[in-house]
Amino acid sequence: MSAQKTSASRTKPVSAVGAFIGFVGFSVLAGLLVTIGVTPAIAVAGVTTTSTIGVFESLPEYIEIGDLPQRNELYAYQGGKSVHFATVYDQNRQELKFEQISDNLKNAAIDGEDKRFFEHGGVDMTSLVRAGVGSIAGGLGESGGGSTLTMQLVRNIKMQQALELPTEKARLKAYNEATETSIPRKLEEMKLAIGLAKKYSKKDILTAYLNIAYFGDQTYGVQAAAQHYFNKSATELTPAEAASILAIVQSPNTRNLSTPKNYDANVARRNVILRSMYAQKHITEDEYRKARLSKPADYVHLTQPTQGCRASVGDGSQFFCDYAVKVVKEMSQLGATKKDRDAAWRNGGYKIQTTLNIDLNAKQKQLLNTYDNKAETNLALGATLNSIEAGTGRILTMAQNKDYDQSLKSAPTSTSINYSVDYKYGNSGGFQTGSTYKLFTLLQWLKAGHGLNETVSGAPKLMETGWTECGAPYYAGGYTPKNDSPGESGNYTVARATALSINLAFLNMAQQLDLCDIKKTAESLGVHRADGGELKSNPTSVLGINEIAPMTMAAAYAAVAANGLYCAPIAIEQVTNAAGKKLGGQPRDCNQAIEPSIAQAAIYAMKGTISGGTAVGAQTPDGTELFGKTGTTDDGNQIWLVGSSSKVATAYWQGNTDGKLTNLRHFSNGVNNTYAGARANVWQQAQTPVNAAYPAGPFTTPDQSALRGNSVQLPNLASKSADEARSTLASAGFTYVDGGTQPGPGSAGSVLKTSPAAGSYLSQGASVTVYTTDGSQASMPNVTGKNVGSARSELESAGLTNISISDQYERGSGSQQCKVASTDPAADATVGKDTAVTVKLYGTKDGKAPKDCK
Repeated sequence: MSAQKTSASRTKPVSAVGAFIGFVGFSVLAGLLVTIGVTPAIAVAGVTTTSTIGVFESLPEYIEIGDLPQRNELYAYQGGKSVHFATVYDQNRQELKFEQISDNLKNAAIDGEDKRFFEHGGVDMTSLVRAGVGSIAGGLGESGGGSTLTMQLVRNIKMQQALELPTEKARLKAYNEATETSIPRKLEEMKLAIGLAKKYSKKDILTAYLNIAYFGDQTYGVQAAAQHYFNKSATELTPAEAASILAIVQSPNTRNLSTPKNYDANVARRNVILRSMYAQKHITEDEYRKARLSKPADYVHLTQPTQGCRASVGDGSQFFCDYAVKVVKEMSQLGATKKDRDAAWRNGGYKIQTTLNIDLNAKQKQLLNTYDNKAETNLALGATLNSIEAGTGRILTMAQNKDYDQSLKSAPTSTSINYSVDYKYGNSGGFQTGSTYKLFTLLQWLKAGHGLNETVSGAPKLMETGWTECGAPYYAGGYTPKNDSPGESGNYTVARATALSINLAFLNMAQQLDLCDIKKTAESLGVHRADGGELKSNPTSVLGINEIAPMTMAAAYAAVAANGLYCAPIAIEQVTNAAGKKLGGQPRDCNQAIEPSIAQAAIYAMKGTISGGTAVGAQTPDGTELFGKTGTTDDGNQIWLVGSSSKVATAYWQGNTDGKLTNLRHFSNGVNNTYAGARANVWQQAQTPVNAAYPAGPFTTPDQSALRGNSVQLPNLASKSADEARSTLASAGFTYVDGGTQPGPGSAGSVLKTSPAAGSYLSQGASVTVYTTDGSQASMPNVTGKNVGSARSELESAGLTNISISDQYERGSGSQQCKVASTDPAADATVGKDTAVTVKLYGTKDGKAPKDCK
């Protein structure tokens, strides 16, 4: 839940006051307040107890205001240097001391919200009763709901506490409880207000209220509000400006000054506050008249905030800023418990050095703005680019096509959801990865001793059986997977299947492995579901049905680029406290997840994706060696390209963010292609400046053993009898599969061909389909250049019976005359044995028949 939910109207509790007083009665209310230590002016003697007192007995006596914070400063890299890029408070708030707040603001708060603030003990019975009478009589109008500033402070503190809870569900529940219109909530508010009044001075309470209150448009506290709406400090506000700010608190959504459509509502409440300020002699008649006649357009100068991630330097850096803040608040350097860390961050004074490269991030943001339209209306389009340094895990970029906005109702072009990261850090559940997940089957294939040159089938088929999951058979009832393109079938080497991303080839590979081992290989590279659940390991997982965050995939590919060294992503390099002491950054968490030789072989295969596979067009013009893998879900609703140099991996994701299956192949990006069709070009443009900033060397060429693995080469069985073929295959460790008899040359019953073809490298135990010939056909021998007699004899030996010599001749030299120039059918053609065969000879140099040629 984002902080903007404090925009709930402050007028809602008013109706509860009337109901509350109607419930307990004036005299009983007085008795309640006497019981808890307050003597109201209308207390009725003898009334001291009621069953409602039980509500009070279960409540804490005090609620803490908390310490005033210092600013926290975030730093990133720009132009190769560390630069300040964000000032982050607990929220978009800059707290002031009492003396720094203008008198106009203090008076506007007291006169407009709580005239007897300095007289009551946290609960104002006079206002409370008046509110109850007014409510019962039919409405309170602008007279107020009986809530004192102290009671409003209690409500704001509880709302703030709700926003700091760890989960969305807990935040929403606590926030609703803090703002609900109910008698128990009002009683709680009253008791805690009394406790505040006992513990803190009026000055402290007023200061805390002005610093914590929500003023709409993601703005908290009077200083942030003054800067945002008027481009000035809260120390120097005019009466009209002060009253306009305080006019917002009762209804932040409808009275904030971020849009002219709210001006009339703001002015109506502003003038009520100004009238109270004049009545209390806090402004002169001339000041009152001048302020009432002023128009918001005369003094509103809307300014973007200078603090908070929303104001961070660099195009598109806001999502990284938000992520970095969440990460640093988990670090033990700030405290042993969450409560301690939250308090430390709130108190502030920290300088945080992050890993962000502002220049690269801005370039990637501009690419997304160009190619992944944030204003797309045909689908809920999201897109990210994430670059991670290989061998360190440093997050260099975190760009997103949507603009950063934490408003409850942000524009369609904006969002508070960070699509790059896990749910706990950005409220995104991740996205199906498609074929980029095939990397982990490839790695496990190589780990199991298989090679890249092994041949696997890519032919679609029913795949219900043949699976192993965690050592046990797995039945995939009715599973009939398909390749991405109807023309993809037949046999492929693993290297070529990787480059072309052949689904069935990878599923056949996975059937020779254990699905749990594939999952474990993925997990060793930091891969996990974005929602925190366990990775699925069923057959469809091979093709990428797990929902994973783009940054997670970038980190996994970065590990392969680093010769199998996985480093968990880090955003924080150094934390320095208010005293200037360096506390360290996120600990480097690296381990050799994959043997270097395995990583090098996988890279070798995935280089083919860019040089001649599904990512042609992704090669950068600088010639840097690159590898990568594309991914597309069955419905085309999620599109990926993850690749890397030897220094930096970049993940490009684009897709539906609303769970729908809208196909990105069907919509133009408005530039040069469909959204899906542009991915190689966009990735190439993103990686080019990355290569310039982080120059990369070539990858290590794998050993031949990695290419071949433990595979065995299939011998040539042509012309062997079926029994001979069966024996030969058994000796080589293969399984004989009878493919039946087909029309063909040779002796009937002899081997015509095999699938895979002779010379293919196969796994031990692989099935080889053997096709025998029926002997009905002949293979045209090559008799070119032979004399007539030899040619005829050879053709007849091949089984051809219908042979004729053409009366036409080719031009030839003396040595060529009477020798065969060509045949029809041509050499090597397979034909029926009774097919007419015409032999053409060489003649004289003018093409005439020589003597005695035939």
